[in-house]
Order: sequence, then structure tokens, then C-alpha cells
Amino acid sequence: MKEIIKNIEVPKEVREVSRVLSDAGFENFLVGGCVRDLILGKKPKDWDITTIGTPEQIVSLFPHTFYENTFGTVGVVIDEAEDESLKTIEVTPYRLESDYSDSRHPDRVEWASRVEEDLARRDFTMNAVALSLDEAGTSFRLVDPYGGQNDIENKLIRAVGEPAKRFQEDALRMLRALRFAGELNFAIELETQAAIETNADLMEKISKERVRDEFIKMIMSENPGVALEMTARLGLLKFISPELEKGIGVEQNKAHAYTVWEHLLRSLNHAAKKNFSLHVRLAALFHDIAKPHTKRLKDGQVTFYGHEVVGAKITKNILNDLRFPKEIVEKVYKLVRWHMFFSDTEQITHSAVRRIVRNVGPDLIWDLMDTRAADRIGTGRPKESPYRLRKYHSMIDEVMRDPISVKQLKVGGEDVMKITGTAGGPHVGFILEILLSEILEKPELNQEEYLEQRIRELGVLQEKELREKGVAARRLNAGVDEKEVEKIKEEHGVR
Repeated sequence: MKEIIKNIEVPKEVREVSRVLSDAGFENFLVGGCVRDLILGKKPKDWDITTIGTPEQIVSLFPHTFYENTFGTVGVVIDEAEDESLKTIEVTPYRLESDYSDSRHPDRVEWASRVEEDLARRDFTMNAVALSLDEAGTSFRLVDPYGGQNDIENKLIRAVGEPAKRFQEDALRMLRALRFAGELNFAIELETQAAIETNADLMEKISKERVRDEFIKMIMSENPGVALEMTARLGLLKFISPELEKGIGVEQNKAHAYTVWEHLLRSLNHAAKKNFSLHVRLAALFHDIAKPHTKRLKDGQVTFYGHEVVGAKITKNILNDLRFPKEIVEKVYKLVRWHMFFSDTEQITHSAVRRIVRNVGPDLIWDLMDTRAADRIGTGRPKESPYRLRKYHSMIDEVMRDPISVKQLKVGGEDVMKITGTAGGPHVGFILEILLSEILEKPELNQEEYLEQRIRELGVLQEKELREKGVAARRLNAGVDEKEVEKIKEEHGVR
């Protein structure tokens, strides 16, 4: 053991858990990420204690605990804690792990008698440092058999012991190393990098859910572009999605200074810099993912016609494959699908703005603007809010109170049936779509008297004519020709 003299503050709740263990005769240490964060001068997100006590002994010392796993971790519940990170403090016995036949979980777990044995099983040296809380004040004892403190201070990620062995024990550690590089802005030691590249195919054994969780942490880090670039370089990107690999080296048109892959990383980095939400960051990363599929040369110019349509479907497939929640998938799908919303501010109309608000929804429209801003910065352009984007913002503000859906019409399906003297059927939906198309053009027409008169006029049309008008109105309301969308999807093999 050696001493570290730093102004380290450990919350009273953590100290109390340690004190109870010590008073009962059980040696214990803070361990893992919280020690790393303390050395870095950062506030830990959670607190982990390791001890010589067994799970049953730990449980017997505290009034409120839960123990529902095979790895010995006991959750000590702190009822009075106001800080979310202190409401549960995990206490785990020193343990030994052996044989990882599935490259995911240890085949056997045993309790150890020394903290050094516990540290030997950990992934990286920066996480293999234990901090004793036996002493009061700001002088703490460190157990640091692998030089983790020096690696933390040098901002270096190094595997504990032999890197290949660590990654063969749990292949997800390779992706975790890259995630830490983005989260902490650390470099990865060369031997550890080489072992990742050599053992990359072990990732095939890792569940999609575990990959997703690491991917989310990577995306939500301060430097996700750094982590993803290394993920590509070391051969792990395909285990997140092979589609992302296809953008590497793909040149774009004159509007872009970077390849598709570089553009996506820069867009994501801007989203991270602005602390945008997860679904906006995902949209920033995936918005141009279909450009390699849609790249064409026309009249000497590179085009990517329909890439937003194809890209939305590819993105949905990727996120579903990674087992993302349905709500996140739908939000990202809409942001990718409509990220090409406007172009010429001189020609854009308020009705077109209403239609784009209708397509993504009022709750997502500002996220769409954030996605567009990230896209713009990702092209290499310096201005974050040029006149064009400011004009869009202004127009969106103006139309946000206008009706944008059938539900907001002053009449409904029952009114249509009553006025036309008919039962329910397709004609009701067609009439409502036609009315909505008129209201999107002129919101002031959303009055009962006018709409009832229009229902009477439409109600006498022949079925074929009403259907044609209704289908045309539906396409107009969506701001897209559905036949053209289906043609694009068919051409590129996505449904």
C-alpha cells in the first residue's frame, strides 16, 4: 500500500457503509470507476465498495439491501440520500473468476481473501485501484499493483496483465476500452490496441443488448467521434453496424469537405458538444448512412437522391437489431427521414412548414432543427446558425399554433357521416384529408361553417373522383409523393 495526498471528498453515506463494514471486522475499499474519477478530480457517477465479507455477512449488517445476482454484489439502500448516485451503494466480496468459455461471463466465481486478488481480475489498470477509507481526513491508502494511478494521470488505457487474456475473458471489454477513450479523452496503450485488433472477432459472442449499452455510452460521451473512429480502425465497428463501415472513404459532392464517414462523425461531435439528447445524437450519426447506397453520377455531378428515405429505413433496421426501445427507434427514424426538409428560403411557404411539423410532430420539430444544425457543422461550414436556419426557426414559431392534423379540424368523422347521411367508410378519411390539405394552406379556414359546406360539396362527388382527390391530398399533406418513396425503397431493396 502507498499513500495518496489529495483533496478527496467522499460522501458521508459512503463513509458510513465503509465504517459499518470496518466495525464488523471486514476490510473494505472503494474500487473501480469511482476511485478513477476521484483521482481525476471528478464526481463519481456511482460508488462501489469491495470487502472481504461474504454476501450473507454484508446483508446482515444493513437494514435495507438487495442481493439478486450470481456475482456476490449486494446493493445497500440508503433511504435518506438525496443524491441519486448515493441511493444505492454496491458492496461486492473480493472475488476470483476463472474460465470464460463464452467470452462473456466467468464459468466459476469464488470469494478471495485479499484485495489484490480481486484487482487482478479487472479490465484496465485505471479500474484496478482500490482506495481505503479506514483513515479519516484527506489522506487515503491506495492499493495499486498495476500502476493504475500513473496511467490515470497519464491518461492511458492499459489492460491489466496480458491484454489478449482480458479480452478473451470478456470480449465486450474491447468496446468498453474505446468507449472510455471517448468518455475520458484517454489514449489506448499500443499493446492493448493490438490485442483489440487481433481479438475483434470475439465480439460475435456478445449479445446485441450489451453492444447497445456500450454504444449508447459511447454516443453520450464528450468525444464520441474519437471512440467511433478507433472502433472502425480496430475492426469493431461492424459489430455495431456494417452499414456504418460503408461510408468510410466515400467522397461526396462539392457541398461537403469530408467523406461520408468523416461527415457523420463531425455531425455527431457537434451534437455531443451541444449536449443534445440521445435520439438527436443518433440521428446526427445516421442521417447520411444511405449515401453509399444512393450515390450516382449525373451530368458530371455526384448525387444522393432519396438517401433520406433509404437511410431512415436502414437506420430503423440498425436500431431494431441493437434492441433499442421502440420510442427511440421511431424518433430517430423521423429525424433521419426528414432531415432534408427545406432548401430555398425564398421559396419556402408556411404551408410547407406546417407539413414538416405534421410529419415529425410538434414535440420533435426542434430536435429536427438540431439535427440539421449538426449536419451543417459536419459539412465543414463554420456558421452554426446562418440566415437560412434562423428563417426556418422563425417560420416554425409562426405555424406552431396552426392545425396540422385531422384531429385538429373543427369537424370530425361523425360530422362527415351526419352531413353526408352515410355510414363509416373510406370516403370519410378522404374527405378529412382533403379538408386538412386546405387548412394547411390557409389555417383561417378551420371554421365549422366553412368545413361543413365543403363536406356537402365533397359528399356528392363520385366514389372514384373522391378517392383520387383524397389520395392526392394525403400525399400533399405528407409533403411527399408516396409512389416515389416506394419506388426509391424498391430500387434500394428496403421496405
